[in-house]
Amino acid sequence: MPMIEVHDLHKSYGGRTAVDGVSFTVEEGEIFGVLGPNGAGKTTTVECVAGLRVPDSGTVRVAGLDPVARHTDVTRLLGVQLQQSELQAKLTVREALELYASFHERPADWRGLAERLGLDAQLGTRYAKLSGGQQQRLFIALALIGNPRAVILDELTTGLDPRGRRDTWALVESVRDSGVTVLLVTHFMEEAQRLCDRVAVIDRGRVTALDTPAGLIGRAAHGSTVSFDAATPLAAAELLALPGAAGVETRDGRTVLTGNDATVDAFVQLLARRAVTARGLRVTDATLDDAYLDLTGADQ
Repeated sequence: MPMIEVHDLHKSYGGRTAVDGVSFTVEEGEIFGVLGPNGAGKTTTVECVAGLRVPDSGTVRVAGLDPVARHTDVTRLLGVQLQQSELQAKLTVREALELYASFHERPADWRGLAERLGLDAQLGTRYAKLSGGQQQRLFIALALIGNPRAVILDELTTGLDPRGRRDTWALVESVRDSGVTVLLVTHFMEEAQRLCDRVAVIDRGRVTALDTPAGLIGRAAHGSTVSFDAATPLAAAELLALPGAAGVETRDGRTVLTGNDATVDAFVQLLARRAVTARGLRVTDATLDDAYLDLTGADQ
């Protein structure tokens, strides 16, 4: 049985459709990403999964349980870190962990959790004095303190610097490695490509694609880009005749050829046959950014 099941989920607010028939499953032990532009319906979807919002129609199950009808039972199975989370400014890390532990019948050892998440040195620090990365670590700890089987992490690294973001990614991987299923909401494509086993792209309230990151990247219109400055000019028509070639243009005096892996192989063979030296040759593979923009036509 999947850990999380969402089937034909619909939710509207005042006549505005936020979620329009979303369906996906999250298998036990995976990191499943929900991607999409701002306002696409991502947060509404996961709030329905958490039982914080009642769907207009469709079904949601967490370990086979309805998160609205069996909300208390689901809260024992599912930890949640929402996009907008705050604590009382004067609350210390220790007080927050002790408070949240008191909400659960069989909480995790909050001291061990603080050590695991690198918060043991901040136990006496007030929430308002924590850095952005430390606050995110604390919210992860609070989401895990009930020993959940699954956890929702919504826009976990928004506002963090690159180092804080990468440290948080390592924490998410350690959470998954401990056996907890992760439902990760993000609009950072690098984050999804690094962490997720599978991703669902939601745009305008609908799932437009569901695949592994590699599978989505494989759908990108231009899988590879070759840029170079040829000692002997190569005709655009000759380059466009290469297998899989999609376009040729000049950028800042350099030739840029777009295509796929077959295009790159054929281009290298062409250079060898013609004994042409390509100065500053650079081959760039498609990323999840490319696939995302192809699917949504939107900026992040």
